[in-house]
Amino acid sequence: MLLAAFCFAKTSEKLDGWFKNTKLYKDNNMKNDMTKQAKVRIMCSVTLLTSIGFIMMGLKGIVVGNIVLLIVWIFHMVYFTFGVKTV
Repeated sequence: MLLAAFCFAKTSEKLDGWFKNTKLYKDNNMKNDMTKQAKVRIMCSVTLLTSIGFIMMGLKGIVVGNIVLLIVWIFHMVYFTFGVKTV
């Protein structure tokens, strides 16, 4: 979502305004606090997408990629658990 916001902001003000008015942006706009439901939804999405990459790299035998994905996944879990306040 942050990447999309950055890209929209860089391409045009019209696209940036449109993205910031979508339900996705409004529901997940992080201002240092989130609902428990939003945190769980994001953590589940991150876990699902990371596990797909982890499995695909594991099939190819890319150990370094799996280690990097594991570190990224741990960072996300710690950040959303302890870094973002629950409303």
